[in-house]
Amino acid sequence: MSKIEESIINAGFGGQGVMVLGKFFATCGMMSGLEVTWLPSYGAEVRGGTAHSFVKISSDKIANPVVFTPDTAIIMNGPSLDKFEQSIKSGGLLILNSSMSTHGVERNDIEVVKAPLTDEAISIGNVRVANIIAAGIYAAKKKIFNEPLMEDVIGKMLAGREDLIAVNMKALKKGLEIGSNT
Repeated sequence: MSKIEESIINAGFGGQGVMVLGKFFATCGMMSGLEVTWLPSYGAEVRGGTAHSFVKISSDKIANPVVFTPDTAIIMNGPSLDKFEQSIKSGGLLILNSSMSTHGVERNDIEVVKAPLTDEAISIGNVRVANIIAAGIYAAKKKIFNEPLMEDVIGKMLAGREDLIAVNMKALKKGLEIGSNT
């Protein structure tokens, strides 16, 4: 395995699954034998307030869990775009939920994947899987985690909630498709 040093910020409103997304990436990293950190940050209100999580994934030990200049930002709404766009590393990746962010991206030194994550999740059958669509886009772009690993993590994280596994698997596949075609 080649050396991996990846930092991610997942940001959105409370209730958009940015904490779950961070845990998902951290679990994928752990199951891959990598070092990981996951650091949540909630706003004043959980549901409807702002929330973000920092994730670091590395083949080496991680000294600090805070992400100041992420390699990747997964942004679920406009206020989070305003807050984190300028912090992304030059050459980094921005995955933007265009369903919930009406203004454009100012930077031209990063790769931007705009996808209507919320609308896609609704069409799949559950608005709450927009985060897993984003995870699929991330996987297709970064190639750190493969589809069987991610499916295994979905199964483990949703153990006891089998009714949600199928829709999350559909969401992952949709994200992989979007990420592969952009």
